[in-house]
Amino acid sequence: MPARVDQIVKSVVADTCAVWNILSSRLLHRTCSVLGFRFVLTDYCLYECLHKPRKVQRPADERLRERLRAARNEAQFNSYSLSVEDLQEVALLEQRKRLSKGELAAIAFAKRVGLAFQTDDQGARTLAITALTVERVQTTTHVLGWLFFEGRLADGDLAGIIAEHESFDRPLRPHFEGMHQEAMRCRLLAHAGGRR
Repeated sequence: MPARVDQIVKSVVADTCAVWNILSSRLLHRTCSVLGFRFVLTDYCLYECLHKPRKVQRPADERLRERLRAARNEAQFNSYSLSVEDLQEVALLEQRKRLSKGELAAIAFAKRVGLAFQTDDQGARTLAITALTVERVQTTTHVLGWLFFEGRLADGDLAGIIAEHESFDRPLRPHFEGMHQEAMRCRLLAHAGGRR
């Protein structure tokens, strides 16, 4: 079941790909910050983002790490440790789906603390829906769509968001474009129905 573009959760546990996709556009990140979005990380996800060795080092990776460090200096993307119960949950989830430990840790932590989970990995999203509920799982594309639906981003912002996103070798252009169209369709329907 696809997420509704007119609904969003502003406090989420994010996995690594969601962190990178939010930070890949200054406008997207800033708009989320101004609107009170709260992205929480597990310590393991923070390790994946900042310290885990990569097979191939790309300049875009270091630029994203710098953005994450700067955001953390402004009390954003705070990280939290897992409990023993969380680790047991990770072990159970690991038996069901082969995902990274960062994704599994984020799902387990979100479940324990009652937050939503944000990922841009299809496998993690599918598993998270079974461990949480569909309403508590979202993607960066969904966040972008909600911002357009609510008029917090203008049509002219899309090209710049995508261009900056792609400058970090991030792959969401077709999803961003499709969600923008869906947000505009839903916004038009809402106006026609007298909702706005």
